[in-house]
Amino acid sequence: MQRSPVLYLWLLFMGAGWGLSIPLSKIAVSSGHQPFGLIFWQLTIVVGVLGMVCAWRRKPLVVGRQYWRLFFMVALCGAVLPDIFYYISAARLPAGVMSIIISCVPMFPLPIALLLKNEQFSWRRISGLSLGLAGIFLLAGPEASLPDKAMAAFVPVALLAPVLYATEGNLVAKWGTQDLDSVQTLLSASLLGVIIVFPISLATGQWINPLQSFGKPEFALIGAAVIHGIVYSNYVWLVGKAGSVFAAQTAYLVTGFGVVWSMVLLSERYSNYIWAALGIMLIGIFLVQPRIREALDPDLSIDENSIQHQGN
Repeated sequence: MQRSPVLYLWLLFMGAGWGLSIPLSKIAVSSGHQPFGLIFWQLTIVVGVLGMVCAWRRKPLVVGRQYWRLFFMVALCGAVLPDIFYYISAARLPAGVMSIIISCVPMFPLPIALLLKNEQFSWRRISGLSLGLAGIFLLAGPEASLPDKAMAAFVPVALLAPVLYATEGNLVAKWGTQDLDSVQTLLSASLLGVIIVFPISLATGQWINPLQSFGKPEFALIGAAVIHGIVYSNYVWLVGKAGSVFAAQTAYLVTGFGVVWSMVLLSERYSNYIWAALGIMLIGIFLVQPRIREALDPDLSIDENSIQHQGN
């Protein structure tokens, strides 16, 4: 099936955008901002961006009680909890390493799907998962892989974010979205996340007052959140235009661009172990992705939810 070159350019745009949000998140935590304050403003900005998208598409904000279980699950497993672990790790790990860890997002849905009986056993995809684990070992195992040995302790913490995203994707695949599209679901879940996080950020002293000081970290936070909202909306459009298998190739680009942007913006440099981990991860992503015939299911929920968090 031939596709327009414009679709490939769109794929490149999404990978570059989501990849850019990773070093921007690293900059956002550089001034000592704590997770709950960052998560509140990130979700608030995402609500604003997706709200405009839904208004343009003439899709209303949905708040019906029958959707609360879905929104609560997406808010917790797709935003609040993984972002806590993401920001804790981003403050301590190089952004390029975070880019490689985030590439695990397409891998973790498989073992969870097997447990939930959403998927059938596949040696090819299990091999991809095994390569992913080998890549993680290269990051955390050898002493020369990270700039500081103490950083290795935060690699498992960072991995909790992809695990939670995978849990969310599988639960959405099992429950469905109750006739809501992905943007509507994410908008309502993000709004619920704002309501949940706001009092926690105040109670824990992690509230960020943007009027008090507005510098590079705050601009980086806004940039990362706006990029996520815009690129995710375009991802949903691309799934409808070219199919989920084509759109899922964004996973490779996000990882690669995340590493490159981190080198350009943060002057990061990496050991041979980290470059080897990146190569192994990319091969693992290739193997763990479903074949085309497996992806012809009309319910694209799991694909969308497993990729939407690539750039956090």
